[in-house]
Amino acid sequence: MAIITVLGIALVGRAAMKKSEATDTEQLLSAAGFVLNLADTPEKLAHLKTLTQLKGVPHDRNGKMDYLYADAADCQCLCAGNQEAYQRYENLTVKQNIAEMNEAASMDWGMWGQWEPGW
Repeated sequence: MAIITVLGIALVGRAAMKKSEATDTEQLLSAAGFVLNLADTPEKLAHLKTLTQLKGVPHDRNGKMDYLYADAADCQCLCAGNQEAYQRYENLTVKQNIAEMNEAASMDWGMWGQWEPGW
């Protein structure tokens, strides 16, 4: 019973992390100029579910490269942007990663004491 409980908690935690990551990505996409389109009909939601989920996918539309990001599980939306918006998204992602690395590097890790192998 304890093992099942632990596994259940781990799965819920993992799902919450994926949802948080998807929300963060959608916020960055929006900031970069992507347009968020809600799947507000059963037909749109059904189509959304057929698309690659939670990943920016290039799509040729009338000779121009657009990028689509589908999230059927959480926001039930399709984010669409052009090449320039995708480049801005990539730049924002890099900046966010650098900020997170700087935050970790500036932390006073000494307060945690010595770290032992397998800690």
